[in-house]
Parts: sequence; C-alpha cells; structure tokens
Amino acid sequence: MTSHTTVDRVSPQGLLIAIGIVFGDIGTSPLYTITAVVRGHALNETLVLGALSCIIWTLTLQTTIKYVIITLRADNKGEGGIFSLYALVRRYSGRWLMVPAIVGGAFLLADGLITPPISVSSAIEGLLIFYPELDTEPIIIGILIALFVGQQFGTKQLGRLFGPIMLVWFTFIGAVGFYALLSEPSVLKAINPLYGWRMLTQYPGGFWLLGGIFLCTTGAEALYSDMGHCGRGNIRVSWVYVKVTLLLSYAGQTAFLMQHLGEPISESGAFYSTVPASLTVFSIILATMATIIASQALISGAFTLVGEAMRLDFWPRQRVAYPSDERGQLYVPFVNWGLMVGCILIVLHFRESKNMEAAFGLAVTLTMLMSTLLISAYLRVKRVNTVLIVLLTGIFLTVESTFLIANLVKFEEGGWISVTLGLLLMTMMVFWYQGKGLINRLTHYDTLPSNLPVLKALSNDTSIPKFSTHLVYLTTAENYNQIENETLFSILNRAPKRADIYWFIHVCVEDEPYVMRYKVDTLAREDAYFVTFYLGFRIEPRLNLLFRQVVHDMVANNEVTIETKYQSLNVHRIAGDFRFVLFRRFLSYDNELTNYQRLIMTGYLLLKRIALTAQEAYGLDTSNVTTEAVPLVLSTPRKLPLYRIPSQFKQISNEQ
Repeated sequence: MTSHTTVDRVSPQGLLIAIGIVFGDIGTSPLYTITAVVRGHALNETLVLGALSCIIWTLTLQTTIKYVIITLRADNKGEGGIFSLYALVRRYSGRWLMVPAIVGGAFLLADGLITPPISVSSAIEGLLIFYPELDTEPIIIGILIALFVGQQFGTKQLGRLFGPIMLVWFTFIGAVGFYALLSEPSVLKAINPLYGWRMLTQYPGGFWLLGGIFLCTTGAEALYSDMGHCGRGNIRVSWVYVKVTLLLSYAGQTAFLMQHLGEPISESGAFYSTVPASLTVFSIILATMATIIASQALISGAFTLVGEAMRLDFWPRQRVAYPSDERGQLYVPFVNWGLMVGCILIVLHFRESKNMEAAFGLAVTLTMLMSTLLISAYLRVKRVNTVLIVLLTGIFLTVESTFLIANLVKFEEGGWISVTLGLLLMTMMVFWYQGKGLINRLTHYDTLPSNLPVLKALSNDTSIPKFSTHLVYLTTAENYNQIENETLFSILNRAPKRADIYWFIHVCVEDEPYVMRYKVDTLAREDAYFVTFYLGFRIEPRLNLLFRQVVHDMVANNEVTIETKYQSLNVHRIAGDFRFVLFRRFLSYDNELTNYQRLIMTGYLLLKRIALTAQEAYGLDTSNVTTEAVPLVLSTPRKLPLYRIPSQFKQISNEQ
C-alpha cells in the first residue's frame, strides 16, 4: 500500500525517472506543433504571436492546472490513469461514470496507434534537410518494428537510459530555443492572452487553427497515467524544468518565424529551422531517440491500460507476461502485435507526419473530455466546494470542447481514422461488459450451508468412484452463504463427483492496484472450505500458485489434512491430488432473444474467440483441470404448439 508520503517524496533519481518516462510524448511535441499551426498559411504577426500565446495558455490551463495541480491529487494508492480514477470513484457515484471511463480508455488506446508514427516520422523527416528526395517510410517502419519486437524482452536496462537521454533532449531544445529567442525577444509579449484571442477572432480561419495548437498538450494524460512509476512529487517538480524548456523551444521557433514573415515555412519545419547547421545531425539523432522513448512510454501505458480494463471486465482476458521485476511493468502480446500492425498501416496510409496531425489531436481531445467528467466526480467525492467544482469543470469542458470542434474540421483529412478506431475499441468494451453482465444476471444461486449434509454424504459414499481427493471450484459468489446452481449440479447431478474435500474459491478484484490478501472460511472441517482472494486490479490472478500457498499455510496451522485417504498411499503420507473444475458456457439453442440481447451476445461470443480460457486466465496447470460445457439460456422459450398423434399400433395379447 502506497502512502501519500511516498507518492509525494522527491529524489534526484525519481526526478530523472519522471523526465524519462512521463514527459516523452509532450516533450516531442515541439517537433511538429507550431509547424502544424502555420503550415499552408501566410505568416504574419497576428498568426505567429497568437499561436505562441495559445500554446502558452494551453500548457498552463490543460497541463499545469488540470493535470499537474488537480488530477495528480486523485491517486489510487499511488497509481493513476483513467481506469484507476474510475475505480477510485465508482463506489461513490452512479453507474454512468462507466461511460466516460470506457470512452476515455478506448480513445487513449486509439492514441497509442497514432503517437508512435507521428513522433518517429517528425524526427526522421529532419533528414530531408540533407536528402530532400529521401523516402522516409522504410526507416520509420523499421524503427517501429524494432520497438515493438523489443517489448517482449522488457525495458528494465533500456529504461535506465531514458532519464539521461530525455534530460539531454529537454536541455537541448531549451538551449536552442533560447539561442533563437535572442534574435527576437519581443515575442515574449505573447504571454498576454490577448494575442491568442486576436488570432482566434481576427485571423481568417483562426479558430480552426486550435486543432494544431492542441498538439502541444497531447502528452498531458501520461502525467497522470504514469504516476505509479514516478510519484506525484517527482512529476510536479520535474514539470517546472520541462515546461520552461518547452516554452523556450516554442518561443525560439516563434522568433524564427517572426524574422521570416510573408515567407512559406520550410519542409523541414519550424523546429529544425531553429537548430544551428552544425548541430542538425546531432539534433536528428537526439530527436529520434526522444521519439522512440516517447513511443515506448505510450506502448507501456497501453499495456497497463488493457491490464486494468481486464480486471474491470471491460476487456477480454489476454495473456499477460512480466518481462522484468519492475513494479507495474507488463507485456500483453495481443496488444503489442495489434499496435505494431496498426502503426505500420498508419505510416503507409499517411506517409508524412503532417498528414497524421488531424487524426492525432482528435483522439486525445476525446480522452481529456472524459477525464474531466471523472475528475469532477472525484472532486465531489472529496467534498470540494461545489462552486469551485462547477467553475473548474466548466472551464475545462469549454476549453476541451473548443479544441474538439476545431479538430472535427479535419475529420475528412484523417480524423475519421482515430474516431473509427476509438469507436471500434469502445464497442468491444461495451459488448464485453454488457455480455458479462447478461451472463451474471442469469447466474442463480443456492445456499451452500444447506447443501453441506449432502456433500458430506457424497464424500463418504464409497459406492461412487472417487473423482478426486481435493475438488476445487471457482465461484462468483462473494461469500460462503451462496453457491451457483450449476456448481451444485456439476457435483451432484452431472456424474456425481465424490471427493474427500471440496474447495470453493472466489477472486475479488479490489479497487486498490497491488493489494494481495485472502480469507478462509471453514464450512466443515476436512470436508468443505471457502477461500476468498482479494487481489488488486493490477495483480495477475495466478491461482495455482496462490492456492498452493494458502493450502501450505493451512497445513502448517493444522487446519486441514491434504494426505490421500487411500490406505496404500496414506501410510506413506502422500499428498492427495487436486482437481479444478471449470465451466465453458455456450449459447443454448433454446433461447428466444430480443434484438438487443442477440446483438450483445453475438459481439460477446466473437470476442471470446480472442480471449483466454478461464484455465489460462487464472494460471491453472493443464494437468489438473476438467472443463464442462454449460448451456446459456437467456430467455425461457415459449411452449411450442406440439400435439400428440394417437398411435395406430395394436398391442398383441399374451394369449395370442
């Protein structure tokens, strides 16, 4: 359990880690933001200074105030991210909060398909300064493939280099920006928000330029998502240095543009135009490393996001690997290869970073809108002054809605891709969640204590062949007073299963990220036990390992005897076998479904094809698991108009 003292602790190592992990995405935004705003427009003072003013205040309102000051307060035992925030507030608020959580999570994943291509592309395109005819696509795709292939080996060793490299990157862009700023220091007057207002109202089409402005804050969500890796204190302190270097870089690019009013912007973009010629090659190499680090951080964030979604029943269970012993670092193969294919297709479709800008901003805007709704619920839970909550929520929703409208104008230019990806991911989450909900509502329970006498009798009935020494069932029942009817049916009716001891295991997913506890209820000593595991939503439920440890502890405390009762083996104190029984549900032909139920179950069953089986999801050995098929009946069928026809057969009497 992470205390607030630990979360707020600041250390030199923590600051370096924060700079390396948290700020990669937002730190590479200077490569393309100002270029995206002014490209294709006539450069004049209203446009150039207005763009800088909007960037300054966007970084202040969205990144500094919303995320660094307010959102980082919402730590779920030291962890952050949109699903952590949802887990933190869902117990106090209505079920409607599931909607912004799913929408935000879906579009954050969609952002993961666009950030690596646009970041790496914007860095590699610096080579066009030397080779204007160079085809950068093979280089970009090669870097992306190497990046995704390397995920399975973990980033523990490489991660140690992230901090120093990003520290050099921020120092470099700050120094280059400051050097360029010296030629036109008057651009600093853009700190006055009136310059931004003039651009929006006086420059032709100025409002629609907000779509490009928004790119300066696209990495703000990472500040919150990566809180568990670095701590709130380290992020807040390091942000001071990062923001200064970012503003110097943007101001330096603006100073360069002010000296070239009336001229078209170069193909290499505003950033590389401010870099001294002698440092161009170094800047391209450094920018490429920085964008790879930014992409790595986003990919790791996607793994964490999907891991949390699986715990919250928003996503089908996938295989999760832990390539290193770093806390919180995981690897989801299905997501990794899916992202890789998606990123390659994005590069092949858009070809250049400038064509990706519309798709990029739209996905992040929708995520930020959803996080605003969730943070508003958090502030209500914390009993913050209602007037202040309404004021802050209103400001953020207004700013983000404005950015959303400005980005929607680029829908046909590529924004449709991020919207389509987000809607697809959102639909998957809804189908899975609703499908699981339908199945859970169909689950009927009986009282377990009232069935203990028949279980004891079955256990002692030697006329029935013994199925197993220890028989283990997973149950969704939250306490020992209940048990699913299908579990009792499996034990008593479907080829009765005699065992010496019956075990019932329930896994409770906690809203805390890393909690690991268990409780054992002895229903009948040496006959039946109910074990409840309380696991954090970021803990892999490896039941084989966890259950083995529980049994070991119980044996040590003389709570249970696990030796087999076969006479020939018992004298040698040989442990009995453990067998798990799992259920594989299928849609019964007897169903008469509504159109909505048919749609949900069709989507749910399609998603089950890419999901792990319960056996794989709970880490159970293949040698001791039995799987039984159970039909799902969502609706009782109508009585059919079936009539009996009289038989014409005449029975022959015995006398004849």
